[in-house]
Amino acid sequence: MNAILTTWLPDVPAGERRRQVYLFLILLICYGYFLPRWADPNQNSRLDMILAVVDDGTFQIDPYVQNTVDYAKVREHYYSDKAPGAAFLAIPVYAALKPLLNHPGVERLLTRLSYSPAFQATLQPGGTGLLVGKVRLAVVQMAAAFVTAALPTALLGVLMYVLLAQFTDRPWPRLLVALGYGLLTPAFPYAGAFYGHQLSAAGLFAVFFLVFAGKKPLSVPTLLGIGLLLGYSIITEYPVALIAGILFLYIFYRLDAKRRIGWVILGGSIVAAGWIRYNTVVFGGPLTLGYGYSELWQKQHHTGFMSLTLPHWDALWGITFSPFRGLFVLSPLLFLTVPGLALWWRSGKHHPELWVVLTSIVAMLVFNSASGMWWGGFAVGPRYLLPMLPSCALPLVFVFCEGERLLWLRGTSAVLGLWSLVATWGLTLAGQAFPSDTIGNPLLEYAWPHWCAGDVARNLGMALHLRGVASLLPLLVMVGVLFAGLALSTRGDRPEVP
Repeated sequence: MNAILTTWLPDVPAGERRRQVYLFLILLICYGYFLPRWADPNQNSRLDMILAVVDDGTFQIDPYVQNTVDYAKVREHYYSDKAPGAAFLAIPVYAALKPLLNHPGVERLLTRLSYSPAFQATLQPGGTGLLVGKVRLAVVQMAAAFVTAALPTALLGVLMYVLLAQFTDRPWPRLLVALGYGLLTPAFPYAGAFYGHQLSAAGLFAVFFLVFAGKKPLSVPTLLGIGLLLGYSIITEYPVALIAGILFLYIFYRLDAKRRIGWVILGGSIVAAGWIRYNTVVFGGPLTLGYGYSELWQKQHHTGFMSLTLPHWDALWGITFSPFRGLFVLSPLLFLTVPGLALWWRSGKHHPELWVVLTSIVAMLVFNSASGMWWGGFAVGPRYLLPMLPSCALPLVFVFCEGERLLWLRGTSAVLGLWSLVATWGLTLAGQAFPSDTIGNPLLEYAWPHWCAGDVARNLGMALHLRGVASLLPLLVMVGVLFAGLALSTRGDRPEVP
């Protein structure tokens, strides 16, 4: 991580670098501690692709398709209908992991885990049980999620902390923003899941970081890298093309020599060429997407343009304030985005970047409220909005800095942060699946009953034979130690928000 930041940033004091490491480890451990949900059709669709490529040498997922409803049927064969970016990145992960999984010692370990009473207690009565093959697939899925979601999101948190030095040199407001984004918003559940949202969010934020806070002038390799990041973010989650387009205009605005935008286009074109080849081989055309062959979702995908119509108010309410999928119900800390934007404008600092943040938020809200499946199926919060959440988090730094003077603002921030912690972690850690889209109030109708029953999401603590809530103790100890180190590294800097 230090090598990555040093490439684009000037030297920084050792204390600042230690804070970055502590922040990275806190986020990464929180994300990696929990196992990705089993029997999740969205994750299984991508998992099936990496199994097919590595084990069978084909994109056809025919032997595995029974575990997902997210598939495309083309000429009597089945394929993942998801944007392929996350799966492409996970293919070499599984290829490297496979020989290790086949080692006799590892096989014996997996067998022991399959008989673990703590894991057995999380299974549904009447199921097939915790077979060794299931444990093996769970390890593959966990490794894929770690590389494609946990690592990128933890790095995003560090980049956010570093970028906010453009607004204040005080570490505590910046740390609170990065920790608030990483642990108190829907970014938290999806940083441990094999979806594409967090990978694309991290790629887009890295682009913003490089242009806004990186070394100037931007070198040719950096511009090529920016193009690669923009392109790969799009082929990982297609809707982020909206934010990528905004960032492209921002890059063009910031370049002194406008012709150098060609290097960004070249980088994006390299990704596009590979994606076009994949589409042509699998779906028969350069711009033909898997969603067009999604056998079980024909009505949704053929409504409007790929399920998009005009924005509608019930969807906008649903993704913002409803108890069903409302962002501000699950993470009310983000209420402070609005006053944060106002304070940012009033500060007179970095207005071009303010417009990038504001237009990104509006673009994703409009997109999600125009979607025919705006609720996102089984989900924690409005998952289609995940790529815009870094933009929502950045303005919070102005609120936290202002809280140094205003006691009522400190108290409000603390209350909203506590609510966000209880709601986000309470819903994420409840049960063994993300809440169904048939549950109107997931916090009350799903999370509360599961917590009362001691049904906590599968996690690494269960490998130590700890059951239920007790399985969270190792995480609390590790994070507590790291927070103590983080606090010591900021000694002498008084926090603005308790």
